[in-house]
Amino acid sequence: IKMSEMDYEPFKIDVKRVEQIRFVLRKVGTEDHEFLLAMTKEHLAHAAVMKKHPHMEHDEPNGVLVAPKKSAEIVWKFTKPGTFEYSCLIPNHREYGMTGHVTVK
Repeated sequence: IKMSEMDYEPFKIDVKRVEQIRFVLRKVGTEDHEFLLAMTKEHLAHAAVMKKHPHMEHDEPNGVLVAPKKSAEIVWKFTKPGTFEYSCLIPNHREYGMTGHVTVK
């Protein structure tokens, strides 16, 4: 997944239930960005915390902070159908379009 200034490419990914995916994240551009994979309601709750603590560090298996010109990987197995969101929860980044979706069937 390419992470540019305020978007992810691709924006949408389709996977099958019980499929394991290796997300290879490449950060282009000049700003740090997060890749955090969760349900939308979880993102909204976490975004509120990030606004109060914008420099907090994460240690969750479903997320990573990627610095400019760097890359990172996350491996995730999707066990339930539904729509998941990946987004950057650095304050205002999600609102500016730094979000994408994984549909699990």
